[in-house]
Amino acid sequence: MQDRVCKRCGGALQSRDAQSLQKVWAWLLAGMIAYLPANIYPMLLTSTLTTRSESTIIGGVIELVEHGSLGIAAIVFIASVMIPVGKFLAIAYLAISVQRRSMASQHERHRAYEVVEFIGRWSMIDVFVVAILSALVQLDTIATINPGIAAVSFALSVIFTMLSAQAFDSRLIWDADRTQQ
Repeated sequence: MQDRVCKRCGGALQSRDAQSLQKVWAWLLAGMIAYLPANIYPMLLTSTLTTRSESTIIGGVIELVEHGSLGIAAIVFIASVMIPVGKFLAIAYLAISVQRRSMASQHERHRAYEVVEFIGRWSMIDVFVVAILSALVQLDTIATINPGIAAVSFALSVIFTMLSAQAFDSRLIWDADRTQQ
């Protein structure tokens, strides 16, 4: 079969991926499953000479609020809870609207897709912060900070939702308009 190319730019033309929505749902479900242990298990393991503590994402937010760091607590809560949950909801909304061939505003749905794609690039910031903290605070027996199992789960959740968003064929948003004409 001959590959088709764009007459204007010479780029390869691609047809719709018939399994796009199945891939979206599979990656999204995997991301949601990985997100659960990311919130249940500790994200940070902190040890000093006298104490050892474990902090979950929400536990860390509560500790930051108790110490008066409201701005940092808000950033952590938004980046670790609101954005991932928002991504889950946005991707599910896009997939459902395409499956049901919704005639809801295609422009708004495409804008939602672009926001999910943009946020995906920044979703790993929590994992990077944990990694940097772990690398910087290694004072042998005085104090150490290590990532917990939740850091791995959170990273997997982010990766899976990024793959879900990437598997979504945004051209399907516009196909509903063509089928109604």
